[in-house]
Parts: sequence; C-alpha cells; structure tokens
Amino acid sequence: MAARLIMILTIYTGLQIYIGWHLDLFIKETGGHVASAVFWPVFALVTFSYLFAMLLRKALPKPVTTLFKWIGSYWIGLMQYSVLLLPVADLAVWGLRAASVSRPDSILITGWAVIAALVLIMARGSRNAWSPVVREFEVTIPKSAGSLKELHIAVASDLHLGMTVGRKHLQRLVDGVNALKPDIVLLAGDVLDDAVEPFIRHNYGQLLGQIKSKFGTYAVLGNHEYYGGGIERYLPAMEKVGIPVMLDEHVRIADSFYLIGRKDKTDHARKNAAALVEGLDKSLPLIVMDHQPSAIREIADAGVDLSVHGHTHRGQMAPNHLVTRRIFELDYGYKHIADRLHAFVSSGFGTWGPPIRLGSRSEILSITVKFASHNNK
Repeated sequence: MAARLIMILTIYTGLQIYIGWHLDLFIKETGGHVASAVFWPVFALVTFSYLFAMLLRKALPKPVTTLFKWIGSYWIGLMQYSVLLLPVADLAVWGLRAASVSRPDSILITGWAVIAALVLIMARGSRNAWSPVVREFEVTIPKSAGSLKELHIAVASDLHLGMTVGRKHLQRLVDGVNALKPDIVLLAGDVLDDAVEPFIRHNYGQLLGQIKSKFGTYAVLGNHEYYGGGIERYLPAMEKVGIPVMLDEHVRIADSFYLIGRKDKTDHARKNAAALVEGLDKSLPLIVMDHQPSAIREIADAGVDLSVHGHTHRGQMAPNHLVTRRIFELDYGYKHIADRLHAFVSSGFGTWGPPIRLGSRSEILSITVKFASHNNK
C-alpha cells in the first residue's frame, strides 16, 4: 500500500513539474518574470491544494479548506487536459521551428492556443456539470405487480454533496425530480462527497426531503460515504427526513414489488445477491440498488428484474470513459442482461473533483416500467 502511494505521488509530482516548466517558460516568453523562488512554491500550493484540503480539513479553518478544495478541484481538470494538450503543443513548436518561425514566437503561438483550448474545455465542461438533463427509458418486466400497471422510477446517483456541489445544484435535483412526478425515487449512492460535516452543517437533508413521490425516496451507500467515515451521522440525518438508507435490506412496496438496497462493494461484509433475495416472493418484480456496477451478472443470476447503479460518472471527463468502459461490463446507460435483468448505470448528478464534465452530463434517469400481465389483457 505504501509503495503504491509513493508511486502515485511520484507520478503526480512529475506531471506537475512537466506542466509547471511549460507555464514558467510561457510566462518568460510573454515578457513577464516570476522568480523561481516564488513561482514554484505558489505553483506547488495550487497543484497540491486538493490534497491539503483533504488531509488538513480538521486542522484548517473551514473557509481555507473550502478555498483549497475549490482551487484543487479545478486544477485536477486543468491538469488532465494540460497533460493531453502539452505534448501536442511541443510537437507544434518543433513544426513551427522547422518552418523557420522563431523559438519565442513558436512558444507564444502554441502557448496561447493551449490556453484558449483550456478555457473552452473548462467553460463547456462547467456547463455540462451544472446543467442536468433527464434520460428517459421504458422497459417491460413480464410479471404481475399487484394493482400496478406501470411504475415510474426517478434515479439519481453520485450527488457528491459537500464543499463543491452544494445547495444550488441540489435544488436543481429536487426541482427536476419533482417535475417528473415519479412513483418512487432511488438515490443510488455517493450522496456525500466524502465528509458528512457539510451535509449536516448546511442541512442538505432537509432539501432532499422535499422530493415528492407516491412511494417515497430510498437510498443506498456509495464508496464515498465509507471514505468519509461519517456513516453513523449520515444515516439518522437521512432517516429524519424520511429517506431510508438501505443496508442489505429489502422492502415490499404496495404489495406490488420488492426494492432491495445493497451495501456498497467497499463493505466486504455485504451479503451476496442470492442471499438478499432469498425467501422473497419472486413472482413479484425485484428491483435492486447497488452503487457500483461491478456485480451485474451476480444480480442477474439471482433472478433480479431491474437494477440501478452509479459510481462510474461515465469517466466524467473524456477520454476517461475509455477506462471505465474497460473496467465494467456496463459503465453507462442501459443493458438487458441474460434476457432478464434490465440494468441501468447513471453518469451521476454531481461531480467528484473538478465540477467539469466532458463527454458526460449531469443527469436524472426517468425509467418507466410496464408490467406485462397488464399489457396482455
């Protein structure tokens, strides 16, 4: 574990030096001058500010921690796209030099081009992050569901409420879900970003409690609730506003279908899917919430009819989706598995790290489930 951490920090530091060297060179070519004794400490403070916010959140005043996290969050986005753009810029400089353009002019031309590209990326990414969309799906489950002919489900995952994603974006969720007039609302994990303190301090639970539906709102834990270490405070805060957080539990709703909420994969003591559905009346539809889409086949093999997941953010910032696509059988969207399970993975409503989305959008899933026995009458 220690060796892996050292390796990650070494690679991260190397990337910062690579970016910093280019920035320092560009500043000098513009005619500016910042002494190395000033530039590098300030640059290091910016590049490691997210880490400082995480490690020192209990030691630093809250405004300082919040500032560090905001700076660090945006830096993660700038860093990723700088690492992608700067090698191209280096090649462009060599090409311009080969075309007899002077070295200073080559650096300035490519430098301004990189800055313009980063501004456009961050602007577009910010819009995608803060402007949620609704993704609509319709599926059929070949079972009777008591008196229900159909069920309208609203799903939101990965809110990441904390210092970056706050009340304004949460209000967008509440308004967006309520506009759908769903029968039931499912929060598929990572409601918290990490620490529970902002959730309690800003009373985000009270705002979540304003979500309206026929059968209520239910939630499960995600990996970030475990990372933050405040589950014992989070659970009663959600219960207080009428949102049960399901921990390897099930509930039979309106004598029509079962909702099963799994502990996150982070909890190694969680039950397997077969154990969770044991003893249930499988003639009724079975719906599962499981934050990470890592056990979809296991869920299908257990006879579940529909599952909802989050976690992947669809990579959040392209081309990261190429990585999540390799890790998970279904990293985003919908898939019908084993001719039985309707599996859904959301890209999430909030963001982790930078409030930037490229190649993904902040979203709410609107799933209409029709029950075949009624359709066939």
